[in-house]
Amino acid sequence: MEKKELLYEGKAKKVYTTEDPDVLIVSYKDDATAFNGLKKGTIVGKGAINNRMTNFIFRKLEEKGIPTHLIQELNDRETAVKKVEILPLEVIVRNYSAGSFAKKMGMEEGIKFSRPTLEFSYKNDDLGDPFINSYYALALDLATQEEIDALTKYAFLVNEVLQEYFDGLNIDLIDFKIEFGRYHGQVILADEISPDTCRLWDKDTREKLDKDRFRRDLGGTEDAYEEVFGRLGIQ
Repeated sequence: MEKKELLYEGKAKKVYTTEDPDVLIVSYKDDATAFNGLKKGTIVGKGAINNRMTNFIFRKLEEKGIPTHLIQELNDRETAVKKVEILPLEVIVRNYSAGSFAKKMGMEEGIKFSRPTLEFSYKNDDLGDPFINSYYALALDLATQEEIDALTKYAFLVNEVLQEYFDGLNIDLIDFKIEFGRYHGQVILADEISPDTCRLWDKDTREKLDKDRFRRDLGGTEDAYEEVFGRLGIQ
């Protein structure tokens, strides 16, 4: 399978067409951004880590009945995926207080919730990806009720699977962001699951093993990504 034309370049990936109109190739970059692109930098090696970690986790999720866009990992940085129409909703699941949630609610970070939360953001960089609810999504024709029901079901199932898995790696899954796409009338998981899109804390030390190290200038960002990747045991 070969790359043809560059279809799209985002903050963390390039997307190419292939000879098959139903298949794209995603190429992961080392570029890093935060605060809707206001902060920019590089996390050496993260493209390969995020690509391989995403594919590893997507395979585990598919075993649990969650459909994904994954077709085939081509090399360390590139993967063939199903061509989906991305729903303009960022889906965020939170198990602990952190980040913007902690700030908005006036809470300390790291407080475990009695149950997970689910929230949506309108995927629009010009507007700063504003927080919305399902009624906004329906009113703006961003998704149908059936699609919202499906992605809600899948989001909580993803959370269950990931929490159990990361627990075995001595990591707490604080929160994560995922995206879904339409594929031949079906809602499937797309984008990525990686330290770019998850908050991951070591259970014992509470050390942050994710992109917050870049966002907050904590240092050791590359080491944190490599630590997560090492615990995954991907061969």
